[in-house]
Amino acid sequence: MALMRSATGPEAAAALAEAVARLRTGGLVAMPTETVYGLAADAEQPAAVARIFAAKGRPTDHPLIVHVAAAESTDGLAAVEHFAASVPAYARALMQAFWPGPLTLVLPRRPGVADHAAGGQPSVGLRCPAHPVAQALLQACRAAGVQGLAAPSANRFGRISPTRAEHVLAELGSLSDDELLVLDAGPCPVGIESTIVDCTRPQPVLLRPGMIGSDELQHACGLPVAARDAHAPRASGTLASHYAPRVPLRLMEAAELQTALDLLGPRAEGIAVYHRSPLRSVSPHVRWQRMPDDAAAAAHELFATLRALDDGQTKLIWVERPPADAAWDGVRDRLQRAAA
Repeated sequence: MALMRSATGPEAAAALAEAVARLRTGGLVAMPTETVYGLAADAEQPAAVARIFAAKGRPTDHPLIVHVAAAESTDGLAAVEHFAASVPAYARALMQAFWPGPLTLVLPRRPGVADHAAGGQPSVGLRCPAHPVAQALLQACRAAGVQGLAAPSANRFGRISPTRAEHVLAELGSLSDDELLVLDAGPCPVGIESTIVDCTRPQPVLLRPGMIGSDELQHACGLPVAARDAHAPRASGTLASHYAPRVPLRLMEAAELQTALDLLGPRAEGIAVYHRSPLRSVSPHVRWQRMPDDAAAAAHELFATLRALDDGQTKLIWVERPPADAAWDGVRDRLQRAAA
């Protein structure tokens, strides 16, 4: 079974040193970030990157995000210059505004660098996470000669992302303690994956929504943010079906939910309802879970809630569709893909 170490408290220094040693020699480490737990390997070791794809069951042409340490210089370029062939001015503005934080920038890739992590594309997604354990690990890795960590979410491909160390064990615990070290730092504060912006073109293009919205991006870089189009590079978490529980998940408006519950009446069994609006059922077998009214709070608990409802006792998960305003874009995106 995968080995778990505490990344906080008196064990933290030893756990960090063990993680760096494993990563230097091509091993896998599940690391906490502010978004979700990532399955990390040295982005420039092809065999190590191949272990990520194999552990997740992920297609090798589906690119991985490379996580980098916080920049030492004031211009914000030092952390990315190893991987990126160029960094446009608007991308530098986004880095200065949101790094470290839950924002991934897709940039032109230097030839011959992180080929396997990039999924064969001439671009590379880079992120500088804000989680203190992730930053400590990245800084220690850089000091040891590891320039960046490829780290998709630490779960089986297409399934619910892990926001706690125990979720990682539930997904990848069958790996031996020699194959995977899990750094436990408690629950992830943001709870859904980063916003991804394509910066390979003259104008920024939003590839995946997150908790940093288009208006914030535009304000920071001074350019309108375009929607994803047919020319967009492949990016993590953008397949139609993703973040899915094992049982079917259906998104419905509150009125549709209530009608369905009324039609089933006392026959409503094996159904979990994740909702904001007041709903009712005559069946005592419906499982109720209240969704927070605040988008950030809903994002924080989303994956943990879906995982808890997908516990083998539920046959269907019915979710009330999130509000249409921009603050909910990231949550809505994850639920739409989970329902696909």
